[in-house]
Amino acid sequence: MQIEGAIVTEQGITFAIVIVKPHVTSSSSSADEMRTSLKGIRDFQGIPIILASQDSFGRFEYQGRRDIVDFLASIDPSRIPWMRYSVG
Repeated sequence: MQIEGAIVTEQGITFAIVIVKPHVTSSSSSADEMRTSLKGIRDFQGIPIILASQDSFGRFEYQGRRDIVDFLASIDPSRIPWMRYSVG
């Protein structure tokens, strides 16, 4: 399986962002389950994982650590260095 995500370092904080379906970001239990499964990706181990979903208009919604979410909400998502990662 492949996912789309990014590893970003901003203001001395390194974190991962992963694009998920909207139902994952709308439920804290689904978000927690997803984060647990993503920790299996070597590049994501030991760093905060932010989940990102898009609504029907293409607007991003972020779920995770509040300071990182606030930062991401203030920038254009095209600035994020998106990549594909293999899971499993």
